[in-house]
Amino acid sequence: MTDPWAALAADANPGVRLGELRRAHEVFTSDGRLETPVRSVVGQSWRRSARARVSPDGAALVELCTDELGPYRDTHPLARVMPMIRELMGAYAMDGEHLLAVCDAHGRLLWVEGHARARRRAERMNFVEGARWAESEAGTNAPGTALAIDRPVQVFAAEHFLRPVQQWTCAAAPLHDPHTGRVLGAVDITGGDGLAHPHSLAFVQAVARAAESQLALVAPQSVDGSAQLSALGSDEALLVLGGRKIRLSRRHSEILVTLALHPEGLDGGALLIELYEDESVPPVTLRAELARLRRLLGPELLRSRPYRLGAQVDTDFDTVTRRMESGAVAAALGAYAGPLLPRSLAPAVVRLRRRIAGQLRAALIARGDPGLLADWAYSPWGAEDLPVWRALAAAAPPERRAALLARAQALDAEQRS
Repeated sequence: MTDPWAALAADANPGVRLGELRRAHEVFTSDGRLETPVRSVVGQSWRRSARARVSPDGAALVELCTDELGPYRDTHPLARVMPMIRELMGAYAMDGEHLLAVCDAHGRLLWVEGHARARRRAERMNFVEGARWAESEAGTNAPGTALAIDRPVQVFAAEHFLRPVQQWTCAAAPLHDPHTGRVLGAVDITGGDGLAHPHSLAFVQAVARAAESQLALVAPQSVDGSAQLSALGSDEALLVLGGRKIRLSRRHSEILVTLALHPEGLDGGALLIELYEDESVPPVTLRAELARLRRLLGPELLRSRPYRLGAQVDTDFDTVTRRMESGAVAAALGAYAGPLLPRSLAPAVVRLRRRIAGQLRAALIARGDPGLLADWAYSPWGAEDLPVWRALAAAAPPERRAALLARAQALDAEQRS
């Protein structure tokens, strides 16, 4: 096999492979042992699925009802490229009795289209618009696993973690914002044994690249002097300015976040207090950092007397805040890539990080939506968030409640010890 992300080599025998995988799946789900025929990418996914307490006999849950689905996907960035995706994949899906699907970054299926017979069959396993196929909910599957590992992958038959899905083969590739690199979702082709070939993975990869290129055309980055700052979920912020992408150092990230919070500007003394928890840091230290940052960005963007930004800077954390204030909790969570500059100790950053995370998690708990709570709980920053796990256990369907309560109780015991 030349491509480890493809399920089968071009000359492989699907029937023989299927038997081996079924036996390996039964062994793993009974005692946790991985057999040799299982590819590394699949074995790692099975382990993640087991850690998330996904039942092999379970099913994906529909999280977005019709009333929520329409407005959400109409405003989703991938709506702009759906006509092109349909043009590239529609005929292929219809002719092969396959399905094309596009999901958001949380694995929620926003569009599921294709052959009517395939759609009816897929409905039996909840492969429908609004259902959540993230790995943490539906186990190993192409769109969910592609999002988990951020690369294209093909999943064949019994490589799926859920037994009801093992009659299908699928291939998916993640879709990224062409300007920031952020994952927006994934594009998937799902069908029968006819997809059990490396060309289906290559096909979906090509569609993903074309969609990202189209996104760059229909949503061009600003060239009017404004800038975009992405600082959620990373210790080093990304600044997109004109045609440049600038990865900032940790201290420069803290400076830009702080100045973005104060468009009116700050004098040197006030900025020093906002950036350094150690009150003994001399002003010359800050001036040296600002001088280096000005050389990097140019004097037109970083101005002095007072220190301020010389252009409009749109930030990802401000997007989350605006959406929360408007009551769009799902959209706010969709824009939340993680805590603001997670390891920063700058007082201004710490205050804002706690405020955004606190307000968002409070809104999620108040709403009580199991899908949104699961998005938070299964994230790296929510793995030990006991109140969210308790809220998820209370909101979850009865068949999942016992496992979630056990997880919350174990977490409570760990935090008490």
